[in-house]
Amino acid sequence: MQFLQVTATSDELAATPARGQKVTRLAALLRSSPAAEVATVVSWLSGELTQRQIGVGWASLRSLPPPAPQPSLDVATVEATFTEVGTCAGPGSQSRRRHLLETLFAAATESEQRFLTRLLTGDLRQGALAGVMADAIARAAELPIAQIRRAAMLSASLPAVAAAALDGGSEALAGFRLQVGHPVSPMLAQTTTSTAEALGRLGGTAAFEWKLDGIRVQVHRDGADVRIFTRGLEDVTSRFDETAEALRGIAADRFVADGELMALRPDGRPQPFQVTAGRVGTQTAPVAGAPEMAVFLFDILHLDGTDLLDEPGARRAEVLTGLVPAAARIPRLVTSDPAEAEAFLADALAHGQEGVVAKSLTAPYEAGRRGAGWLKIKPVHTLDLVVLAVEWGSGRRRGTLSNIHLGARDPRTGGFVMLGKTFKGMTDAILDFQTRRFLELADGPTDSYVVRVRPEQVVEIAFDGVQRSSRYPGGVALRFARVLRYRDDKNAGEADTIDTVLDFAKATGLDAG
Repeated sequence: MQFLQVTATSDELAATPARGQKVTRLAALLRSSPAAEVATVVSWLSGELTQRQIGVGWASLRSLPPPAPQPSLDVATVEATFTEVGTCAGPGSQSRRRHLLETLFAAATESEQRFLTRLLTGDLRQGALAGVMADAIARAAELPIAQIRRAAMLSASLPAVAAAALDGGSEALAGFRLQVGHPVSPMLAQTTTSTAEALGRLGGTAAFEWKLDGIRVQVHRDGADVRIFTRGLEDVTSRFDETAEALRGIAADRFVADGELMALRPDGRPQPFQVTAGRVGTQTAPVAGAPEMAVFLFDILHLDGTDLLDEPGARRAEVLTGLVPAAARIPRLVTSDPAEAEAFLADALAHGQEGVVAKSLTAPYEAGRRGAGWLKIKPVHTLDLVVLAVEWGSGRRRGTLSNIHLGARDPRTGGFVMLGKTFKGMTDAILDFQTRRFLELADGPTDSYVVRVRPEQVVEIAFDGVQRSSRYPGGVALRFARVLRYRDDKNAGEADTIDTVLDFAKATGLDAG
């Protein structure tokens, strides 16, 4: 397939805000793609390399050759070049990498160069998010979208699902099953404002569990082999020997469970989140004196050959209770009494936890989705937003990047909607971190007052409310926003949406429209 067909589709996607038109255009391209190249095309148009990382960033692309007058590249050639660039190592590797990139860009037209640059720097924003792409795959393969979503859930790879669907149809998709040792995307929770509202939304009776101030993990055990994955599906087993040993003590041969890792103080209360995150962030096994990590499980997806994903929440909880000792389970309460639920929330907060998660007793485990069956309740209103730009500080903050511009994800366009700025809640350590981080993410000059950055860094923001604002495109702005922490465990695609913000505004009595 000609590379120009992919880049032209990308340009068309960026030019239309209509979801239906995006799906139609993507489906047409996928139907015309050779079977061997479907996964590559899906990956690229989703903004990712099939190789994930090949060691190329903005610095490698500062000086490009003039564009070619006519298109000559094909998908296979570009993909092979990316693979070769990624394998460059050792003496002379930088020169070799530079030569490969210059040769590739010299053969690319202006529009192809633009696509290559954005793809390689993680800046390909055209609205082809996972939901749009899944719909396009379903249409191209003439299969129910539910089959595509389930296969993607189990494989955590939409490109692989696309290749299977278009080549082998339903029979090929049936081959995607939960496999012990291979992580699936975790189920996520929506946000609600109170335990009473949660009970109302979940039918009057629900399970409430503590929302721990830890790191989400998925654990897989196959005999003596234990694997621990983050919510981003990174294998971090080697960093947590003590946790792996504890999981070997559970009386089962094979299982997959969902839980939290957390560093504890001697009195059992959680250590500050930074302590837990520090253990997760290290690339090596723990050193002497490192805080010990405890694992707490709250769901089970597979046990000894039986998949439990489609079982109702009550049944999965029953299986987990029979398998895992109470000390390794997150505290849980099933109730229909709002006062009892509120007391349970107060108890979680008194123990230093973030809040509670209310869970449907009948909902299945919707891996990879922010399902309506889980609702998180935290006393402080928070959003996970993306930093769009940052301003140089003044006074005592001179020389640091201070005031950050905050954006919520727009699921329809693939872009971000600005909600305001903040410089509150920033410690000296946070200022030092964000100065280093945003200089790395700078998308243009860094000597102007406002430094534009690539929208990659997620930050957890606390706020007191939402107010109308004609200054910002979403019509709303956050009141008294302040930084709680930077979320390196989340990517921009997991940030909260503008719809979440507008729903919050309506729930609190503000009609943003």
